[in-house]
Amino acid sequence: MSPANTRDLPALPEKAPDPDPSVIRKAISASAIGNATEWYDYGVYAATATYLTHAFFPGSLGAIGTMLGFAISFVLRPLGGFIWGPIGDRLGRKHVLAITILLISLSTALIGVLPTHAVAGVWAPILLIGLRVIQGFSTGGEYGGAATFMAEYSPDRKRGRYGSFLEFGTLAGFASGTALVLLLSLALTDDQMYTWGWRLPFLLALPLGLVGLYLRSQLEDSPVFTEIEEHMTEEVEVSTWAKLKQTVVDYWRPIAIMFGMVVALNVANYTLLGFQPEYLKSTIGLSEDAGSAVVLIGQVAMMCLIPFFGRWSDRTGRKPMWWASLAGLFVLSLPMYWLMGQGFGWAIAGFVVLGILYIPQLATISATFPAMFPTHVRYAGFAVSYNLSTALFGGTAPLVNEAVVSSTGWNLFPAVYLMGACVIGMVALLFLRETAGCSIRGTSIPGERPERADDEAPELAGTATR
Repeated sequence: MSPANTRDLPALPEKAPDPDPSVIRKAISASAIGNATEWYDYGVYAATATYLTHAFFPGSLGAIGTMLGFAISFVLRPLGGFIWGPIGDRLGRKHVLAITILLISLSTALIGVLPTHAVAGVWAPILLIGLRVIQGFSTGGEYGGAATFMAEYSPDRKRGRYGSFLEFGTLAGFASGTALVLLLSLALTDDQMYTWGWRLPFLLALPLGLVGLYLRSQLEDSPVFTEIEEHMTEEVEVSTWAKLKQTVVDYWRPIAIMFGMVVALNVANYTLLGFQPEYLKSTIGLSEDAGSAVVLIGQVAMMCLIPFFGRWSDRTGRKPMWWASLAGLFVLSLPMYWLMGQGFGWAIAGFVVLGILYIPQLATISATFPAMFPTHVRYAGFAVSYNLSTALFGGTAPLVNEAVVSSTGWNLFPAVYLMGACVIGMVALLFLRETAGCSIRGTSIPGERPERADDEAPELAGTATR
């Protein structure tokens, strides 16, 4: 499956030395803080949904308008992946990640200074949605690049362990956004929160992004990418469109497998993390603070377990972790959603159970998905598949759930929706190649032997570092 222009590359050593531990720690911090910035935005947006509805979508639109603002940020994620991914494979991960984190933090911060519907009329929601589109376009390049960057810096046998910290950043960002809104709502009156208090968490995204930008500026591109770049200078002459087309044509199979797995991953993600705060408040009837507290408790429990599951996947493999997660969510989604409707304490128990079942997927993203592609198309392949699936199924999950629950009154629909996504994920998982312990260096798919015996660079193939 390797493109023809990679066959003349000189052989590389089978095993490269691991980066210095201090460099790995810096790479983890630089990757995780960018992901935290991205998810801080989603956490704040979800936690302030009631205030955003009041400020931007009064009248008949209500919560559906706010959920549309959440979903619309995903419309341009595939376009962002189509553009940023090939650029990251041609010019390097570092430069793209510097641009995307700046755009994400800036677009999030600007929400905090937007005029409300009462001041600007219809222009208020239009401006809000415009900033959400910019945020989504930037995220299309951020996540795939950060996961790729993290995976390429990690030692082969510890890719699950180190990669899990990227998702620790995911939950840290989401939880900090939720916690900050909760603290503000406790410290301020309802009137203050509805008039200006909701703006403060959005404004804090800018300094968070600047810290991430500084950390990323201190690192060079990953040694895995630099190693290939030295032997593939001709790739710079290939247009972004040609690079994208080549990636899709030559690597359609891992793109399709990843697409199905991401359906399950992100329907669970955006249902549990994006939609749940509003669901607990408007559907189950918990107060604003109680709903936020339930989600925050669940997020903290998930954060504590992510490194454990990441390290565990290095020993057991990625596929067993995914099978356990998907099967568990399929079986227990309905009982746990029913349990959450029984009161505050039961809501905490139900949400924590679902969150823990979801963690084996979340903790192994950075170890699983980048290893499905060879180095020279890893950023693009990841970004295209992940963002297209997320845009169609993940980011729309809160909107779909809100629309069905509000129109039918069927409070258990989110559980059924999650179960359907798990079935799609399990079908895709059947075709996934296990890559735990495999090298991700070179221009062959990790874990796959070269298709032709006359390949001139067999050492570039991913080989298990036993």
